[in-house]
Amino acid sequence: MIMSGFQPFEIIPGDPRRSLVILADHAMNRLPAEYGDLGLSAEAFTRHIAYDIGVEDVTRGLCARLGVPGVLGCFSRLLIDPNRGEDDPTLIMKLSDGMVIPANHPLSADERERRLNHYHRPYHDAVGSVIAETWRKSGKPPLVISLHSFTPSWKGVARPWHAGVLWDTDPRAVHPLINALSADPELIVGDNEPYDGALRGDTMHRHCSMTGLAHALLEIRQDLIAYPADVETWVSRLTPILASLADLPDLHEIQLHGSRVT
Repeated sequence: MIMSGFQPFEIIPGDPRRSLVILADHAMNRLPAEYGDLGLSAEAFTRHIAYDIGVEDVTRGLCARLGVPGVLGCFSRLLIDPNRGEDDPTLIMKLSDGMVIPANHPLSADERERRLNHYHRPYHDAVGSVIAETWRKSGKPPLVISLHSFTPSWKGVARPWHAGVLWDTDPRAVHPLINALSADPELIVGDNEPYDGALRGDTMHRHCSMTGLAHALLEIRQDLIAYPADVETWVSRLTPILASLADLPDLHEIQLHGSRVT
């Protein structure tokens, strides 16, 4: 979707007293009008390469139910990926799941810096600001939950997990979240599946691991949140779980756990 008057992030307002912030880095598949379609077909922007399918609606639903603030990334990851560090070679993808992104190759150093300045950095400034404001108004370090979604299969191999929790070295929010989800006998829950949560410079590393905030990244399989009724199911499932996590005292303490990434 091509947009004029483009805003790189959206802050969902909420009551900071619960000391919980929800993030969605890849919530949308939008592009600023000046970038056109990056040389891609409209179909490309319906795929996982452009955004995390279903996550925007789940995030909005959870923020509304819990009454907590959230931050949505409003630009497609094909423009620049907010869940990558500035020095990550996959920050601006030239090739994604077999699809060449014509407008990303070749890419000048000036254009790379422009995308950082106009989209990537403002998004992270917003995340930092919401976390800081929530901390200030609640009087305690907030719990941060990041929402993503993943494809049902990858390179022809089915992924059995319904959800996965990604993390680096801080287990405080991770283990209670995995345990709560696993209490549902119908769910297969991955621990650092289908990806590894140790990624230097990503959103959780930058805003939580490096500052000692309790956090977890929750991945939901995309086919399970592709339709409104399914979104509602997951919002109803996650609302009491996240509310319970937000009430745990040790999730509102600063603890530095180091990192597995070097």
